[in-house]
Amino acid sequence: MGSAPATVHEMRRAQRADGPAAVLGIGTANPPTCIAQDDYPDYYFRVTNNEHLTDLKAKLSRICNNKKSGIRQRYLHLNEELLAANRGFIDPTRPSQDERVEIASAVVPELATKAAAKAITEWGRPATDITHLIFSTYSGTRAPSADRRLASLLGLRPTKNISTSTISNQFY
Repeated sequence: MGSAPATVHEMRRAQRADGPAAVLGIGTANPPTCIAQDDYPDYYFRVTNNEHLTDLKAKLSRICNNKKSGIRQRYLHLNEELLAANRGFIDPTRPSQDERVEIASAVVPELATKAAAKAITEWGRPATDITHLIFSTYSGTRAPSADRRLASLLGLRPTKNISTSTISNQFY
């Protein structure tokens, strides 16, 4: 039996690949609902039936209308029909996290598949040649996670190396 690396530096070196790494394709996709940043406060307070909260709306308007942010528009999966069907999203007396995770768990992999298709097209090779998949989302925490569903939708074998990064658990 061989000896284990003695230092953290040696352990890290042992974990690295021998050759260079490269990003060979990048793809992005957005949810279907697009709201101009300047219109977002009006939209938000209207769809949540909170237009009477004028002080809060004014604060959100100041934040959203700050041109220094560079944000011109927001893409949301959440729309008025989804809010109407899931009243727990806007009723503070009802929990909504489970509902949000259920929705995100269904739509995030499909949206990711659209982005992956763009990246694969840019790369110019078949999806079956993928050796590593880097996946990042702000939405959904569930097992199995959206990265595994994406890999399945792309037809990748379970033996492929899948690297994931779930940044946070936000739905909108």
